[in-house]
Formats: sequence, structure tokens, C-alpha cells
Amino acid sequence: MAAVSASATRGGPRRERWDAIVVGGGHNGLVAAAYLARAGRSCLLIERSPALGGAAVSEPLFDGIPARLSRYAYLLSLLPELIVEELGLGLRLARRAVSSYTPDPRTGGARGLLVDPGDAAATERSFAAVTGDPRAVAAWRELYEMTRRVAGAVFPTMTGPLPSREQLRAAVGAAGWEQIFERPIGETLRERLGDEVLAGVALTDALIGTFAAAGDEDLRANRCFLYHVIGRGTGEWLVPIGGMGALTEALAAAAASGGAALRTGVEAVAIEAGDDGAEVVCREAGRETRLAARHVLFGAAPHELARLTRNGSRHEAPPEGSQLKVNLLLRRLPRLREAAIAPERAFAGTFHANETASQLQSAYERASAGELPDPVPCEAYCHSLTDPSILAPGLRAAGAQTLTVFALQMPSRLFAADPDGARELALHATLASLDSVLAEPLEDCLMLDGEGRPCVDVHTPLDLEHELRMPGGHIFHRDLAWPFAEEVEHEGRWGVETEIPSVLLCGAGARRGGGISGIPGRNAAMAALEAR
Repeated sequence: MAAVSASATRGGPRRERWDAIVVGGGHNGLVAAAYLARAGRSCLLIERSPALGGAAVSEPLFDGIPARLSRYAYLLSLLPELIVEELGLGLRLARRAVSSYTPDPRTGGARGLLVDPGDAAATERSFAAVTGDPRAVAAWRELYEMTRRVAGAVFPTMTGPLPSREQLRAAVGAAGWEQIFERPIGETLRERLGDEVLAGVALTDALIGTFAAAGDEDLRANRCFLYHVIGRGTGEWLVPIGGMGALTEALAAAAASGGAALRTGVEAVAIEAGDDGAEVVCREAGRETRLAARHVLFGAAPHELARLTRNGSRHEAPPEGSQLKVNLLLRRLPRLREAAIAPERAFAGTFHANETASQLQSAYERASAGELPDPVPCEAYCHSLTDPSILAPGLRAAGAQTLTVFALQMPSRLFAADPDGARELALHATLASLDSVLAEPLEDCLMLDGEGRPCVDVHTPLDLEHELRMPGGHIFHRDLAWPFAEEVEHEGRWGVETEIPSVLLCGAGARRGGGISGIPGRNAAMAALEAR
């Protein structure tokens, strides 16, 4: 859809006027642009990088190797079916064969905890062997029955105006509310599960990308846990066929077909905004452009918005991310110490290494003191087992597999003094943690690229800050917020509003943001359409 008007001042920057300008071409920005354009609004999306997608991309990471890995984000849960249907995305999603496998570090990995919804008998045997308690599997199932009830109450509200605290509490029910919204999540998990391994596996959902302890009274871990168990109303995590880039491609097609203009290589360098409209000062190929709109929908972090509006002193300090992301391409999957479990089964879901409740707490304490965790709590997942399409036929025939590894309790502070040196140390420690529960070193399974180098791709929080403009490398742009209005005046709003009426948040830093969901993008579009 063409701009409403365009003009140029002699010797000055060219100006364009649109109904809406979306800053940031990540998945949320594309969702917002698609909804606005399909509603008949003139909409321009600008992205500073040469390609769209942000963290939702698939790339051939290793020279000469025809494999497209999801470089940053890699699984979907929070993306509502509503968005898929409304935008006609045609996205194909697959279920993983198992939920998780966790080698028990108390036995050096000689036995492990299997969670396989399709094999109740194997799951029950595994729980009894690891915990010594025949009732342990029932406690596990009761916990996740509770979280599913919470998910069924909370998730449908995510794409509507913000409910009040009281409204959401009534929908969730007193028991679920007290255990997830009011008590530190560590207390709930210890009480309900008891065993170190069981509690640790559940606790990882509270610490992904969040630097916190299970018992923190500020409940940051609780909010992270909530967002990890409510997806699609069930908490199930799904694999996008074709990798995460398939989502970006579908969203870009939906936005473009609706009439949105999508421009890459255009960087916003300032936003001058008021109550009735805003101008975005952009730089493209060394030339400055001023773009005007009734609304600016901002798809990057709130800290970046504060910088661009020169309003930083009125916003919180920069957030701190906490993770190490490693992408590997293997000649084959490594052998396990529990011979009865095939690697193809163990790595089809989430493979937890050194993530007991006490190990997670110890890792937090070491990282708080400025030291690398030892051992590093980490988890791995093999996308290509569920979706072989990301590998070329020759790689599949040869038995090659991908492996995504995500290390917890790795705050950005650990990398500040020596980014390159700390990255290498953290990578070595993470692979060593995995090796400690495997029957052979991962290094022996690594594929070499066309230059003879190991196929390893690693990202610290500081790397994410540089590559994706995530302040502090925080994958949620800032600490997650409760999905309800915490102030009476915010009830019935969309959770995307800023101090400037013409500027709306449409990225992960919005209330009800975080993760790959599209929810902030849709909510920001609804807020903009409602304001007209």
C-alpha cells in the first residue's frame, strides 16, 4: 500500500506519511504490519538488517554444509492458533516424539528420567527408578494437570484487552493462583515434586533467559515459568517445519499480500513523537529520511525506544540477559550411558544436563559472584529428528543431526570484561557439562565444515545485544510481566501503550510479550486500530 503522501524539502531529507510505521522486522513487527495492512491502513515496516525475521530465522551457519538451522529461537509454544488462522499463515507445526530425557547426575547418567506422553509405562518405570518412589509420576502428572488448568484460563486472555488481577485470579482459581502467582516457584516445586531431578526439570522453565533463584521473592522466576507452561492453552512446545525461518517467511508473505511495505537495510536513528503523531528519522544507504505516521509501533526493546526518543532517564536500567546459545551440527548423535535409551529418543525432546534443583541454585550463586557455573546447567534438543527437512538429502542419508544447546544461569556480567575469552570458556564448560552425562565426548561427533572447522555456532548475551539489539542480551527484551493490569487505569487496555500516545510497543518487551508469539504484534495493531 502506498504512503499517504511524500515530499522532499530542497536540500533536506525526504518525508513520507503513513497511517502506521512499524520499527523492527522481527516476527512481532511482521504480525503488526500484516494486521494493520489487512485492515486498510497504510503501513510501512522498516528493519535495519538486510533480512527480516530478527530472532526467528533459519540460516546455513556452516560453510559448505547444506543445513538450515534456527540460529536463535528454535521452538514455538506461545504463538496462538488465532493468529495463524486470522493471517492464513499455512504454518506447519509438529509434535516432538518425547517431552524430555534427563540423565541423573547422581549416577553419572547411568540412568535417566524419561517423560514420554506416548509411553506411559516407560515413563512410570523411569520415574520409579530415578526417585525410588512409585508415587513420583503421579505427583508430576498432578503438577502439570494444574498448569494445564492455569494455561486454559490464562492463554485465551492474551489476545484481548488486559484483564484485572481479580478477573484473572477468578478464572485461574485459588489453588493455581497461589502456587504460580503468589509463592516463589521453588517452594511450589519442592513441595509437589520433592526429588532433586524432578524439581530441577520443572524449574528450568522458570529460568530460561532469566537470571534468578527459585526462591526469589520478586517472583521473576514465577513469571518466566508461567509463560513457559501456558502456550496454546496446554503448554505444549511445537517444532516449526522448515525451521523458525518458515514462520518469518509466512508472516512476511501475509504482510506483503495485505499491502504493507517492507523495507530492509533501513535503521531508525531517532523518534520524535507527540500525542497526535510521530516522525521516525531513518538512515538508509547513508541518506537520511523522515517518516511520519499517526502511530509508530516499536518492535525492539523498551530500552532501545528510550534511547531513540531520548527519554532514557525515565526508564529502568538496561536489562540483563542470562543464557548461552550453541548450535551444533553432528555426524551422528552421541551415545548415552543408559544403554536402554536410544539417542534418537533422548534427544527428540529436551535433553537436560546437570539441571537438578540444587545444581541450578549453585549455578546462580556462582554466577552472582562473577564465576562461571560448574557444572553448567544446560539442555539440548535435536530439531532434525522431528523435522529432517532442514538438512539436505545427502546429510540425512549420512545420519547427520543438528543439536541446539541452551545454557542457563549465564548472565551478561560474566562476559563483560573479556567477551571473546569468556565466550570460549563458557562454550568449553557447557560442552563439558554435556559430556559428563554422555558415554562419549560431543567433540567426537561434530561435523567439520568446508574449511575443516568444527560446526559450532555460539552466542553469549553480549553477542545477542550486538547482533539483535537486545539490551544486555535479554531474550525477552526485559523481565517478563504478569499478563494482567497491575494498575486500575490499565485495565481494558492492550498492554502495549507507552508514555507517548502515538507510540506503541509491539515487541517482546510489551506486557504479555516474551518468546516467539506474535501476541504483542497483534495487540499493538488492535490498539492502533481502536484509536482511529
